[in-house]
Order: sequence, then C-alpha cells, then structure tokens
Amino acid sequence: MSSSALRHGLRGRRGECGALDEVVARTRAGQSQVVVLRGEPGVGKSALVEYLVGSATGCQILRAVGVESEMELAFAGLHQLCMPMMGQLDRLPGPQRDALAIAFGLSAGSAPDRFLVGLAVLSLLAEAAEEQPLVCVVDDAQWLDRVSAQTLAFVARRLLAERVALVFAARTSAYAPGDDPLVALRELVVRGLRDDDAHALLDSVVPGRLDERVRDRIVAETRGNPLALLELTRGLTAAELAGGFGHPDARPLASQIEQSFQRRIGALPDAAQRLLLAAAADPVGDVPLLRRVAERLDIGADAAEVAEAAGLIEFGAQVRFRHPLVRSAAYRAADPGERRDVHRALAAATDPEFDSDRRAWHRAHAAVEPHEALASELERSAGRAQARGGIAAAAAFLRRATELTPDPARRGTRAAAAARATFEAGAPDAALELLTAAEMSPLDEALHARLARLRAQIVFARRRGGEALPLLLDAAGRLEQVDDGQAREAYLEAVGAAVFAGRLHGRIGVREVAEAARAAPRGPRPPRLADMLLDGLATRFTEGHAKGASLLKPVLREFRRAAGRNEDDTMRWLWLTWLVAGDLWDDETWHELTTHAVRAARETGALNFLPLALSYRAALHVHAGEFDLASALIDESDTITEVSGHSPLGYTSLLLMAWRGEDARATELIEAGARDATTWGEGRAIGLAHYLLAVLYNGHGRYQDALASAERAGEHEDLAVFGFSLVELVEAGARSDAPAAAAAALRRLEERTDAGGTDWGLGVLARSRALLAEGRAADLLYREAIEHLERSRIAVHLARTHLVYGEWLRRENRRLDAREQLRTAYEMLQGFGASAFAERARRELLATGESVRQRAVDEREALTAQEGQIARLAADGKTNSEIGAELFISPRTVEWHLRKVFTKLGVNSRNKLRGALPGA
Repeated sequence: MSSSALRHGLRGRRGECGALDEVVARTRAGQSQVVVLRGEPGVGKSALVEYLVGSATGCQILRAVGVESEMELAFAGLHQLCMPMMGQLDRLPGPQRDALAIAFGLSAGSAPDRFLVGLAVLSLLAEAAEEQPLVCVVDDAQWLDRVSAQTLAFVARRLLAERVALVFAARTSAYAPGDDPLVALRELVVRGLRDDDAHALLDSVVPGRLDERVRDRIVAETRGNPLALLELTRGLTAAELAGGFGHPDARPLASQIEQSFQRRIGALPDAAQRLLLAAAADPVGDVPLLRRVAERLDIGADAAEVAEAAGLIEFGAQVRFRHPLVRSAAYRAADPGERRDVHRALAAATDPEFDSDRRAWHRAHAAVEPHEALASELERSAGRAQARGGIAAAAAFLRRATELTPDPARRGTRAAAAARATFEAGAPDAALELLTAAEMSPLDEALHARLARLRAQIVFARRRGGEALPLLLDAAGRLEQVDDGQAREAYLEAVGAAVFAGRLHGRIGVREVAEAARAAPRGPRPPRLADMLLDGLATRFTEGHAKGASLLKPVLREFRRAAGRNEDDTMRWLWLTWLVAGDLWDDETWHELTTHAVRAARETGALNFLPLALSYRAALHVHAGEFDLASALIDESDTITEVSGHSPLGYTSLLLMAWRGEDARATELIEAGARDATTWGEGRAIGLAHYLLAVLYNGHGRYQDALASAERAGEHEDLAVFGFSLVELVEAGARSDAPAAAAAALRRLEERTDAGGTDWGLGVLARSRALLAEGRAADLLYREAIEHLERSRIAVHLARTHLVYGEWLRRENRRLDAREQLRTAYEMLQGFGASAFAERARRELLATGESVRQRAVDEREALTAQEGQIARLAADGKTNSEIGAELFISPRTVEWHLRKVFTKLGVNSRNKLRGALPGA
C-alpha cells in the first residue's frame, strides 16, 4: 500500500492511486490526460476522485457531478464544470463565446451548434491551463445530461498538448448498448477489494469480534465492494452480525446500498428527512435556495446539524451529499405526497425570472391533476430549451406537458411534438411510445398523416432496410389528402428506402414505389429541388436509365447551384443526390456537393449531418487517389459518430480498404458487413460488399474470384453500385477467360456511361472496350480512356488504365511502350497507397526486364493523416485558431502538430510548407 493512499484513507488501491498520480504528473508536464474510472456503485470511484483532487497540488480543480434528476436539462453538467471559468469567456473567439453564452442561458439567440459549444469548452480549458495545470473531475458521469456528456466526450478526444486532465467516474453497465458517449476513452476499471483488504476494512468498522464465517460470507457476497462493506454493517445489531447477518439477496447491489442509506435516513427526525428530500429533489447545491425551502416547509435550523452529524450530507459553500446513493435513497424513501410538497416548495423558492425553466419543472412534479396553464408553461420551457440546443430537455418538457394537458386533442398535439423532439434527441423507442399515445388522441387528418410519416422515418433511421417502405408509402398516400409538398417528400423518402432495401425489398420494390410516386399530385409550383429529384428518380426506375438520366442531369446541376447559394436542401437530400451522381458517373457533382456539405456542416456544427458529409467527401478522395486525406476524414467522421451516438458509417472505410488491398482482414470485414446488412434488410449494402470484393480481388490478380463477386453484385441494379460492378466484371471476365460474361457486362455498361456522358464514365467505358478488343482498335481505345480520365477527378481508374494498357502492350511484345505505361501506373498506385494494384504493376515491370527499386522511405511521407491536414491548412495561410476551429482541436494542439510537421519536412516556417508537402 502506498503511503499516499494510506494518508487518504484508501485501502487496497495502490494500482489505481499510482495511475492517478501519473495522470497528475503528465498533466503538469504538458501532456493532456483523459481517463474514465469505471466500476459498480459503491466500489470506490468517488473515493478515488477525492484522492485525485487531494493529490493535484499546484493544479486548478474543476468539478461537476451528474445528477439523475437533471439528466434532461440541457448543458446542466457542462455549466457546473465551466462556471468557475466564465470570467474568461470574453477571451474566446466571438462565435464560440456566443454559442456558449446561449447554451448556458446567459444570452438569447438561435440554437447554438454543438461543435461550436464543444470547441468553446475546449478553448476555455486550454486558456485556463495556460495559467496553471487544470484537473477536471466529473463524478457520476452516467447521470450527465446527454448534451453535456457528448460535449465533454468530444473535448476529451480533442485534448492533446494542453495541461488538462479530464477524469470521469461512471458506473459499469450504466448505458444501453451503443449509447455510451464515453466509449473508446481510456478506462481504469475499479474492482472490489482483494479478500485480505476487504477483511481488514470490515474489521475496522465492526465493533467487537465478528464470527469468521460471517465475515467471510459478507466479503464474498459483497464482492469486496467498499461501500457495501462499510454501509451494510451499520445499523445492524451485534446479535444480527453474530447470528449470521442479513446477507445480500439477488437484487442489484445499488438497491441494497440504497436500502442501507434509507434505514439510516429513516432513523433521523422528520425535519432532517424532509431537508434531505429537498436537497435531493433539486440538487443544484444552492445553500440560500435550500434555506428558503426549509422556511417554507417549517424545517428548523437544527435539522441541518442532525443530517450532517449522521454523515449523510455537508452544508458548506455548496450542498454536497456524502455519496450519490444518499441522494437517490433520500428521494425514493419519501412517499409521493411528500415529494410533491417538496417540489412545490422548491418551485415557490426558485426565481421565476432567472430560472423559469427549473421552476416550471418543479411545478410539474408537484402537480397531481392535469393543468393547462402549467402544461403551456412547460411547452414554453421546451421552446427555450430547444433554442439553446437542448433537444433532450425540450423533449422532457414536452413529455411532461403532454401528461398535464387536460384537453384530449391538445394532448395529442403535444404528444406529437414530444415524439418528434424525442426522436431528434436520439431516443427512438421513447419516441414510438409517444407516437402511439398521440395516435390515440382525436387529431385531425393532417396531423395523423404527419405522425405516420414520422413513424416511418424512425423505422428507417433505425435500420435502412425495407421495413420502412410500406410505412412511408402509407404516409405519403395519407399526406396527399392534406399536404402535397409533404406527400412528395414522403414519396422521395420511400424511393430512397427502396434503393437501400435493394434485393431484400420483399413484395414492394423500387419500381412499385416509383410508379406510386408518378401517380401522386404534382406538388408545389414552381417545383422544389425535392420535387425535381423525385420526378427524375421515378422516371429512372420506371422508364429506364437513359430517360431517367435526361431528367436527373439537370436536377444535379440545380443542386450544385443551390449548394453555391448555401441552400439547406443540398444537405437535406445529399444521401440521395450522392447516389444519383455516382449512378451517372458525375464526379464534378460529387466534388461540388461534398465541398459545400462539409463546409456548411462545419460552419453550422450540424452534428447529425457532418459525419455523413465527411464520409462522402472521403469517398471522393479515395477515387481521387488521395488515400491519406480520405483516412483523415474517415477518422474524423468515426470520432463524431462515437461522440454523438449515431450509427457508424462503415462504407467508406471498407472502400478505402478494398482499394489499398493491403489488409489481410479486408475480405473478412467486407463479408461481415454483408452478413450484418442481411440481418437488418439493407440489400444495397450486400451489392456494395460484393463490388468491393471485386475491386479487392482484381487488385490481387484473383480474377476468377473477382468475376464471381462482380456477378453477385450485379444480381440487383443497386444505385451507384451496379455500374461500378460492371467495370470490375469486364476486367475480371477478360482476365479469367470468360469473354461472354465480359461482353454482356460491357453492353450494359455502354447504356449507363453514354447516358451520363462524363469523362469518368466515357473513360472507364473506353478502357472496358479495350480489354475486349485487339490490335490497333485496342491501342486507340486505351489512349482514349486515358484522355477522358485525365480530365476527371477519378485518378484510381486513370492509374488502373495505365496498368491494363501496359499489361496489354507487354503481351504485344512492345516492351518499351509497356514500360512507360507500367512505370506511370506503378508510381501513381504506389503513391496512392493502392498496394495490391501497385504490386501488379511491379510484377509486370519486372516481366519487361526493368528492375524496380523500392522507394526509400521519405520523411515527408511519414506525416500522419491529421498532420497532413494541418500542414495543408497552414500552407493555405490559416492561423492556428482557424485551423483549430475547422478541425475541432485547440490552437495549442495545432501548434504541437506543426512542430512535428516542421521536423519531418525539414522546414522552419509556414511559407515553406507548400513546397515541402508531398504532392504539392
């Protein structure tokens, strides 16, 4: 046992205390530290937090505690942590300062974007740490409100070179699967004490001698949990201990510990119990507030002394419970009437001007009967919460407003609003419950139709398979009677759902959906972008690719123009326009839409949308041969999805893996993706997986396997997958002596690329024709393919065209010409990082008699993905603050990365970066 741990009264925690000592030491040395203390209730997480605070001499300490009753009050936890730093708010850049001020209710304004709030907190911590190392501790992190938890997790992932430690204490298994915002952060698991330490701790709190068998049983059944050992023995008589001890039953340990606290609370005078209940009901730690409540409840001053003497609570500058379980025990021990009395007193004692929302919340908990005025007040609180970006808080207010609404029709309207807010807050199951309640109310047909659409949207968001299709079609049909515009949007969503369902569509396929959409009313005039996109897709799936292309090409041009005007529809429908552009081989639309989407999402902090925009932009970089840039964006997208709790977007990482061709697990991972897609009914992902396998196998020269995969991909005409698969099928067929299959694929490819008319499409078409041609015709087609692809952004296919042209030239015994093409292919593919295709080129070069030197490792190529991003932005003239704002890291972290970049590139100033960067 370390002497430091013993001084702090900790037993059996040498390893944990040593790890926390290291956290403080590294923080003082300028290395940011993040750690999550995980453990069961009562295992000692809070004690370790206190040890950390006591050990961090010379450091600033910021504290926050998650509060179960405040989980739906947006930014409550973040406000606790940041309050001591509010004096430095003016030192932040204007947009960050304004976002944080709105989030904390210090000023009015539209809902602040989440990323600006996160960046503001990061900047605030970095500023504070410039003066003195900063240790931030968050106890009971599982009870943080969702927005605060997501923001702090975001900050944790961005800390690097700041003198900041961020330490969370959270219960094990406190989150639903996939819902933990702290996932993937460094963890320190806190377990029960070893038997010898547990025995010693138990002996220290039990008066007199304890029967050894009883002692062993207590230690075994409490699993060495320190709080259980300390608390479960208190309040028991010597006879109970000697006679066998009321040992734990099958209930969770937290309930037993709470029951122990409840027994101790129950032994207190009534006034002390009411005081503890009041503190538990609104645990803001505001001593003056609690005094006012005590006066209203006729609680004498001696009640606080009694509660403190019992070791359950402390009244200092703030009110602090001895342990979070004391708070829950105090609240649960009271009967409903007592709770309502306390909430009523809290509401009366809360300032209606400066804390109207919390006052309304207490009034709602005090209410017994439906109350329209109170429901209206909660509805207004929901609006204010949403304006501050607290959609979860808005949903909570609206749910309670629904419960308190006496009029059935109005109750249904509020339930519908609560369902929408709850869905947007990331709780689809709760949203469906509210939807069901709303649907049972006497609503008008218009609201019933909108609810039907919302139900379908929830189903589609949870699983992008065919389950949502009939629901979306039903909603669209109902909306036709009340709102043509919403009806057409629902039809467009149904088309998208059918596209994702693909080969697993069941009895309703994309053609049936398209026919229903074509029979729908024409909608608003002039037509919106969504209307034009719906008309084009409906034609595409009913009259064929060529006729659809004639409508969809101008639609994509309109979307590009709208992107230039920063119109919201370009982001709203990107998930469909991206696929349409791929189906038409339109790399310029890919570029323009994703350029706008990423920029707009960063500027507005669109948490729901940015990961998708980054993922699509990364896919464009893969096709452009910019694998490192793609990897950086994929990492950023993955980080954001982890922070936000959204489902991961795995397509682009698998695309990059297939083109790199270097991961031995690539086949396994892609096939696993296809199996997963089958379980939730997303047929398009199955086609996509087989296409990626075809790319992977063609890269490795496994042409028979590539042919089989490409044929499986082509079993269904998946949007933006089918055409790509045809290209792989032609090459695999030509190389595996399957000319009939290759020729059939070529005929289908001609229809699609001719309709698109782009250099990308015409380039891969010419190359595919060349693979099946001979003599001078083949030579001319290869050159034509290179000319087209050189004018496109699709560098990977340009490099592959040089490769197959060089392979053909070698077989024609034109060795000098072959070397030129193969050398170009090898240098391009090796530069991209397309290892398998590069190896094909290297083998062919060796066969021509040319020796191929392995390129020496260049320090400039050793830049990490993030270093490369930062270096390019710095080379473009951006300041550290501007780079930090764009990449959601602190300026100090930018500076830290740039020092490493300068060393690797051998430069000493920003103005030399551009010439030193690879590919400049």
